[in-house]
Amino acid sequence: MNPEIINQLITAIVEGESELVVELTRQALAAGIEPLTIIDQGLIPGMDIVGEKFSSGEYFLPNLIISANGMQEAMKLLEPELHARQQERKSAGKVVIGTVHGDIHEIGKSLVATMLSANGFQVYDLGVDVPVNTFIDKVRETEADLLGLSALLTTTMVMQREIIQGLKQAGLRELVKVMVGGAPVTRSWAEEIGADGYAEDAIGAVAVAKQLATTKKSITGG
Repeated sequence: MNPEIINQLITAIVEGESELVVELTRQALAAGIEPLTIIDQGLIPGMDIVGEKFSSGEYFLPNLIISANGMQEAMKLLEPELHARQQERKSAGKVVIGTVHGDIHEIGKSLVATMLSANGFQVYDLGVDVPVNTFIDKVRETEADLLGLSALLTTTMVMQREIIQGLKQAGLRELVKVMVGGAPVTRSWAEEIGADGYAEDAIGAVAVAKQLATTKKSITGG
């Protein structure tokens, strides 16, 4: 393995140089470095550093978005290689995620989806303005471990409650952990509607998802 390329890849992720991240990913593949190695030793450590800088206040949301986009573009190169070599990343769990019906806010939800994917979750992103039944059907179809519900408006927060009630009616509530987030969403709201997890930002959401995927604890997060 060429550690120099991997170190450069980490640096490019941290510095938000998306085009360089893609180019270095190409170079790493051309040098014979396994796709899983590129992900586990390059991309993920880079995003971990970005997350730490974001949490400490050194980085802001645009930094996080740019770095996550770079990783996302690199993954588009790596995923076909993984399939071609019949390799799979060890899955941390399956997550269905989307912005609830009536709400078209994309950035926060997409950032959480990217960060979850970066941390080994198999993510099914349903997009924005997603009807209740679409969430429920996808949870049933994928046998998801987690369901992430984003709402950025006070008027659409109630949809999070409706979806949880819909899961109960469908007999699926005990089979999936529900995470909620979005600007107006609070821990007390999460508790009120019976969600399992809540986080204020994408970094927190990853931590909550990891905990929910491995424990039975209720309401966690920052």
